[in-house]
Amino acid sequence: MTDLFEPLTVKSWTLANRLVMAPLTRNRAQGTVPGDLQAEYYSQRAAAGLIITEGSQPSARGQGYPNTPGFHSPEQLAGWTKVTDAVHAQGGLIVAQLMHAGRIAHPDNTGGEEIIAPSAIAAPGEMFTGTGSQPHPVPRALETDEIPEAVEEFVTAARNAIDAGLDGVEIHAANGYLIHQFLAPGSNLRDDQYGGSPANRIRFAVEVTRAVVDAVGADKVGIRISPAHNIQGATEEDAADVEATYTGLIQEIAPLGLAYLSILADPRLDLVQSLRKEFGGVVIANDGFGTITTKDDAQAILDEDLADAVAVGRLYLANPDLPTRWSKGAELNEPDSDTFYGGGAEGYTDYPFLSA
Repeated sequence: MTDLFEPLTVKSWTLANRLVMAPLTRNRAQGTVPGDLQAEYYSQRAAAGLIITEGSQPSARGQGYPNTPGFHSPEQLAGWTKVTDAVHAQGGLIVAQLMHAGRIAHPDNTGGEEIIAPSAIAAPGEMFTGTGSQPHPVPRALETDEIPEAVEEFVTAARNAIDAGLDGVEIHAANGYLIHQFLAPGSNLRDDQYGGSPANRIRFAVEVTRAVVDAVGADKVGIRISPAHNIQGATEEDAADVEATYTGLIQEIAPLGLAYLSILADPRLDLVQSLRKEFGGVVIANDGFGTITTKDDAQAILDEDLADAVAVGRLYLANPDLPTRWSKGAELNEPDSDTFYGGGAEGYTDYPFLSA
């Protein structure tokens, strides 16, 4: 049986252990630029086998939440270079999650940039802005001939991330954001070649993935999916359609030879294991959305051969040295939910290490 603390080869990377730091939005990049605080935060967590950054917008119109970092301006890239230099100095590996929020956005957060989506349907709920929570606006549906421009936003951001020193990129095709909005029938009502059938709804995700691979190399690209997560109005409620959609997606992208596939779902589901087999490469399991993944949970996923590595979220917030604590059976710091989003160092870089 594989141990959580065994190394893992992922294409050109060697992960020191099987514990992946999941992408965690923290809303602390003032003016969308990561700085010294982010460099300290990520470098503190460099003992993770792999760090996936917080969701970071590939363009100004791709921004969802306030104070999230981007990969589209010189100032942002200079900030990310500080971050990656700090992580690498501690021996860590760090991958940028490229997250275009699509309709999960508000003009108050994008500097007035229009909100786009596959279809002109407002997302349920509200978006937090500088003036408080506001309903999600009705987005403008992308015209067919505009879609290559949206693909190019991911390509440019991927190149920028590699230029800034990151070890790779993760394409965020999950959790109700733009790519997932194309995948899900609840948010995609298009009648062109990007809507309707599963084969059409996967087209945008496939085009983004192929274009990013062409730009930076397959060994530097992962993708995250969340089949039937039914979040933020990106609903996928027909089991047969879900299977057809995600099987078709993986069959299209598996031949590219991506670094990894990250799946946000119960890894014991038949669909998840079927997708893992179709992918044929490294799969990262993330079963902790809404619950905390414990050491026993993570080890059980490996013991049952359900995945090759395990993404852990909230415990990495409060335990920068989580692999050390778990390997020694040491007590854990408790995450403080009041400091998850926004603010400064408190609840961000001030959690103590075991050595302290």
